[in-house]
Amino acid sequence: MQITNIKSAIESREEMSNKKVVVITGVTGQDGSNMVDFLLSNHKDGDIHIFGGARRLSISNHDNIKHLEGNPNFTLINLDVTDATCITRVVKDLSPDYFINFAAQSFVGSSWDFPVQTWDTNATAVLHMLEAIRLYNPDCRFYQAGSSEEYGDVMYSPQDENHPPRPVSPYGATKVAARQLVKVYRDSYGLYACCGLLFNHEGVRRGEEFVTRKITKGVAKIKKSMELGIKFEPLQLGNINSKRDWSDSEDFIRGVWLMLNREKPEDFVLSSNETHEISKFVSLAFEAAGITGRWEGEGLEAKFVNYQNVVLVEVNEEFYRPAEVDLLYGDSTKAREEMGWNPRTSFPELVKKMVLHDLSEMP
Repeated sequence: MQITNIKSAIESREEMSNKKVVVITGVTGQDGSNMVDFLLSNHKDGDIHIFGGARRLSISNHDNIKHLEGNPNFTLINLDVTDATCITRVVKDLSPDYFINFAAQSFVGSSWDFPVQTWDTNATAVLHMLEAIRLYNPDCRFYQAGSSEEYGDVMYSPQDENHPPRPVSPYGATKVAARQLVKVYRDSYGLYACCGLLFNHEGVRRGEEFVTRKITKGVAKIKKSMELGIKFEPLQLGNINSKRDWSDSEDFIRGVWLMLNREKPEDFVLSSNETHEISKFVSLAFEAAGITGRWEGEGLEAKFVNYQNVVLVEVNEEFYRPAEVDLLYGDSTKAREEMGWNPRTSFPELVKKMVLHDLSEMP
């Protein structure tokens, strides 16, 4: 996909005086690309223009946005969110009506290996954005993608907007810092800045480094191997007893847009209000692929086997994190009552959608 430099993007901005202009960072990822699709499908042609920002390194992997090639209402720009000068130019000269930040080092496991990079991308970059908006475009509405990982070692369940932050990973700590910055700039300078406390949300565009996509792609490969009579290695997973509150990314995107278009900015939890073990995700994934199986054993000895006792999934200590969050369980009552938001896709429907997509992609 063709990438436009910042200078050319600024020059084209002069022709968009009658359009709603939106900047979306992390546009090649799951949430960023889903937000583009949502906005384009919910606005008349010519009413909106989206500048999608991504680092040049991530632009080479543009599968999630390749369908936008040639769309006159979308421009892909090279945007490094850790570059304060670059952020300032975008905010000042593109003068967006909305700035939606999905850019992040979003893999929790990698935050222990690259804590400084994670902090720069997830926290310091948000400060650059807020400061640029304060100085040059104070009417711009800003959204920051928060995370349920901010809750960490939870004090009570389900977790709502009032639950104190107790992160147990560098990733979680960076998201807490970013949310506090949003609050400071909102309260101190009157900016329309809000944060979504997003519980786990998945979809067919989820990166393969995430456990849900690892599972659905792994199930698809095993299914294909079984059909062809080819030997396969069992899928290797970490802590299958961790509980998560899973939703469809596309449902969350609707909630984000509702947050950005209220009379006053506030932070909201978005969640399904259900929690399930990773082992349940595995069971549903194999069921969606037409494979009957069951869990046997406990802890590191746990295995998922089919009716012929063939091992399909094994637990591998190598995939355990240095510190585990055992339970995340959201309470999105505020979003449901104050914004009228509700998730539309159930947990089993989400798993099935992902598995069927990955099966369709198998060679």
